[in-house]
Amino acid sequence: MRYQARCEYDGTDFAGFQLQLNGRTVQGELEAALARLNGGERVVVDGAGRTDAGVHATGQVIGFTYTGGVPGGRLQRAVNALLPRDVAIRDLRRAPDGFHPRYAARYREYRYTVWNGPRSPLRERTALGVRAPLDVAAMASAGLVFVGRHDLSSFGDAHDRSPVRTVHAVRVRKAGRLVTIDVRAQAFLRGQVRRMVAALLEVGHGKMDEAGLAAALTAREPALNGAAAPAKGLCLRHVALGRRPKDDKEDEE
Repeated sequence: MRYQARCEYDGTDFAGFQLQLNGRTVQGELEAALARLNGGERVVVDGAGRTDAGVHATGQVIGFTYTGGVPGGRLQRAVNALLPRDVAIRDLRRAPDGFHPRYAARYREYRYTVWNGPRSPLRERTALGVRAPLDVAAMASAGLVFVGRHDLSSFGDAHDRSPVRTVHAVRVRKAGRLVTIDVRAQAFLRGQVRRMVAALLEVGHGKMDEAGLAAALTAREPALNGAAAPAKGLCLRHVALGRRPKDDKEDEE
């Protein structure tokens, strides 16, 4: 039977979602737990987004085919009982044959969190600590530069095969000392959101304006010499599933 589920994890101690030969990964932990429930045979777990080392998720979507003896009604509880404390699944349900979350995703939404206040060890496990005040209004206005279909070479990786992406929304908001930057797109280049955040923080510090950001976007060379905000502030919050347009060729790098 094919299943899908939401997956949440604290990425601090992971080398990313995708399985690696050397390094602890979310996919590795999920597959290890499922293998124990499948007579020792590997169960391949597919993800909607290949989050990098240190990146968190509250809304990752996974898919897998399970042939073991634990019935679906108890499978979620059984898997969670075998997973380590920093990863869990929820909303487990049957999925159509051939379901793959990466290709079923209509869009993905990431949130970058900044703690714009005094040093806070607990908050700063999953947020970037910034002590100097930020001009959030300027950041919000500048963020709109990214909205639309663009060649995002300046904010991607040098190895990206196709740098054109469609960004649906960029929202910068502040609640007390907490600043959040939400970015929604059909798909993302590797490291794209963290590089976008690095530029928006420059705007927040008054070191770059909206026009400078627009120029960086069209420059086709690494913005800020490729600077990226730390991974710990980034979280994959939501993956919307549904039918994609037939001419949609965008996909996660």
